[in-house]
Amino acid sequence: MCGRFTLRVPTIDWGQLFFANMDGAEEISVGPARFNIAPTQNIKCIHHDSPSNGLMATNYRWGLIPAWATDLRIGSRMINARSETLDSKPSFRHAFESRRCLIPMDGYYEWAQASDGEPKQPFLIEPVDGRVRFMAGLWEENKQLEGHPAIRSCTIITTPANSKTAKVHQRMPALIGESHRSLWLDPECRDLARLKMLLRPAQEDLLKLTAVSTYVNSPRHEDGQCVLPLNDMGLGGE
Repeated sequence: MCGRFTLRVPTIDWGQLFFANMDGAEEISVGPARFNIAPTQNIKCIHHDSPSNGLMATNYRWGLIPAWATDLRIGSRMINARSETLDSKPSFRHAFESRRCLIPMDGYYEWAQASDGEPKQPFLIEPVDGRVRFMAGLWEENKQLEGHPAIRSCTIITTPANSKTAKVHQRMPALIGESHRSLWLDPECRDLARLKMLLRPAQEDLLKLTAVSTYVNSPRHEDGQCVLPLNDMGLGGE
């Protein structure tokens, strides 16, 4: 799964990959570096905008709330969507057909199983070159929640892990490379089999793993200490 991630690189450094002069990214062009993004928080999301017939970038709630849902809490169970079943699960099928998105990140966390009685060891998994990568995602708009305005939310798609990251967790986010981003974001593409072929494990040499402190375990901790290598933390721990 992917349950926490980082976006430390300034928006201006990656936004221009999609937006000339950042015109389409007004809502996300400013903001602090984020070291410990957690479910139900707002995250940056890039997708096709039908009214303007162009790309849009904005902040959506992390945890997909299907259009038919009447309970906000369902989103907490839908922070990830398995690539293998996108076209068969009712919660994701319609979004997979026409509401695909990209979610920028420059690292994500996974927790390795520890020996009996010991807490799980968190690892920061990040691109070796420090550049932003884009996770495949889906988004939805829900207007059924009583007492709430229309809510737009999203989920991160996962695939089986590659041989390197499988040492920590058996799943990883599906990353969409530069050559496939336009296809993934094209709402007119309904070739689901072709789209599913884009959802595969990242190459082993793309990412590196670094043990970090259990300080990151708490979503209340959102500062740079979350990403410090464990060796730089002395004894580590909280």
